[in-house]
Amino acid sequence: MRPLAVYAKFDLALERAEGCLLYDTSGRAILDFYSGHGVISLGHSHPHFIARLEQQMKNFLYYSNAVEFDEPYRLCEALERVSGCPQYDLFLANSGAEAVENALKVASLVSGRKKVLCMKGSFHGRTSLAAQCTEASKVCAPINAGLEVEFIALDDEKAAEAAIDENTAAVLIEGIQGVGGIFEGSSSFWQKLAELCRARGALLIADEIQSGVGRSGQYFAFQAHGVEPDLITTAKGMGNGYPVAATWVKHGINLAQGSLGTTFGGNPLACVAATAVCEVLEKENLLSAAKARGEQLLAGLKAIPGLSRVRGRGLMLAFDVAGDSYPLRAKLLHQMGIITGQAREKSTVRLLPPLSISVEQCDTFLSQLRSAL
Repeated sequence: MRPLAVYAKFDLALERAEGCLLYDTSGRAILDFYSGHGVISLGHSHPHFIARLEQQMKNFLYYSNAVEFDEPYRLCEALERVSGCPQYDLFLANSGAEAVENALKVASLVSGRKKVLCMKGSFHGRTSLAAQCTEASKVCAPINAGLEVEFIALDDEKAAEAAIDENTAAVLIEGIQGVGGIFEGSSSFWQKLAELCRARGALLIADEIQSGVGRSGQYFAFQAHGVEPDLITTAKGMGNGYPVAATWVKHGINLAQGSLGTTFGGNPLACVAATAVCEVLEKENLLSAAKARGEQLLAGLKAIPGLSRVRGRGLMLAFDVAGDSYPLRAKLLHQMGIITGQAREKSTVRLLPPLSISVEQCDTFLSQLRSAL
């Protein structure tokens, strides 16, 4: 028996990780500029994170949400502090796709509708509704059909005006597109979507699964645009590698008991993991650090000849090269000891280092990238 071979993999076998470094089975150190799809927010094996998990494992790992325990409430308190969004309640789950599925279900329950407006270049997950909202043919099977979904381009306000109508349950938009290649809607576009949703009875869903938890330099990327979505989805960096996700539901949206449910979501260990992330974000001022390191990297990338469309915000960045980026990414990995990511377009290199990446490590990356080019 073997794991099902459905993933394209790096030519890399890992043994351990610490801080912003990965170590392969030969002991070689690899600078992590990808964080496993942006999941590692604090850095690998952060001592406070490990200590909090170890203590909770000694207390108890799991019981169902049919009983009360303190950990989900402590998590909500921590998230309220660090996010600056006290006007939401949380439904806790295990993965980003679940968070999206639940957000869409809430929007449909509240509006009584089933049409969804999404953005071209989007990626929202591989489960049924989330897959249909993702503009990528590979994630859908024939059974993933039936949702009335329409795609428009980012910043196309005229298309939004035409598409959002009395049948629209939700508008779903990433804070910053990740798999799509690090593209972000303008403040004007976000505000137009919010205005149209209010006027026409639809709900605005901000997918912050990759762009949230401080990666943009603010807790949520949408906070730069002066809007308050009705629903928000988070996962990835929320647990620093432990599976935890949430659908944030704005106060005033009322749901009947039993309308949402989960077996493992909100379990004590997951809640402690996410709470520990909040504690480190605050103590180490990682949102400000992400903003500053992002500005350092953007300035450095723009000064390197041969790179085009340098873009992004905070530690969610990308650039394009002429032709396929794979040879450059392979050279960075195997010769320079730096792991980076790709995106939908083969020419794109995507950068998602931990929020704890240092000034010196960013300088190392820029210097090694110059050499690789």
